[in-house]
Parts: sequence; C-alpha cells; structure tokens
Amino acid sequence: MARQAVTTEHAPRSPLFAQGVRAGSHLWVSGMTGVDPASGEMAGPTIQAQTRQALANCLGVVEAAGGSAADVVEVGVLLARPDDFAGLNEAYAEVFPSDPPARYVARLGPELPGVLVSIRLTAVVG
Repeated sequence: MARQAVTTEHAPRSPLFAQGVRAGSHLWVSGMTGVDPASGEMAGPTIQAQTRQALANCLGVVEAAGGSAADVVEVGVLLARPDDFAGLNEAYAEVFPSDPPARYVARLGPELPGVLVSIRLTAVVG
C-alpha cells in the first residue's frame, strides 16, 4: 500500500515532517501546536486558545484528506503543564462534544517556549 503525504495551508509546515500521511483509508496527522498558520504566532497564551488552534490545525489536515472530525479515531495529547488538564478538556469538548475518539494525554517532554500543548491524531477517511 503506497503512502501519500497530505498537505494543507491550514496547518503549520516544517521540512522535518509531513503534516499528515495517508495509507489506504488511514491517516496519521503529525503533532501540531497552537500556532496559527496564517500568522506563524501562537493563537494565545492560554491552554484553551492553544488547544483550539492545535485541533484546528490537525482537522485542517484531516479535511485536506477528505475527512472530518467524525472520522477521527484516536487523539494523542502532550501537555506541558499538568495543571492545564481542566482547560484542555474544556476546549477539547468543544471539538468533540459527544461520541469522542480514543485519547491519551501525557506530559510534553521538551520545554518549548510558549508551547502549552501538542496534539496528534489518527483518522479513518473514506
């Protein structure tokens, strides 16, 4: 099965990784932070703002592959500060209000200036 890179202007880019990779109907989206791809700046200083933007970045890749939030089967969250867990859940529930995908949350290893969260996901797209 051939793998295909998925790219979009609706998510930050890097020469170090693909925004997403599709193999068959499976799509793996790389870890995304709360960087607004239009401005190149963090979406805001709060966990809620960064979570919303990180999820929007991830879903931009899913949509570029022809999918939607309903196609997401698993989400991985790396959180810089465990105290932000409640705020993370608040913003996360806005995107997945019911019937959420499987999820894990772990602590973000490296300290990256201004980065509160990194989110990656897997989807099954038609």
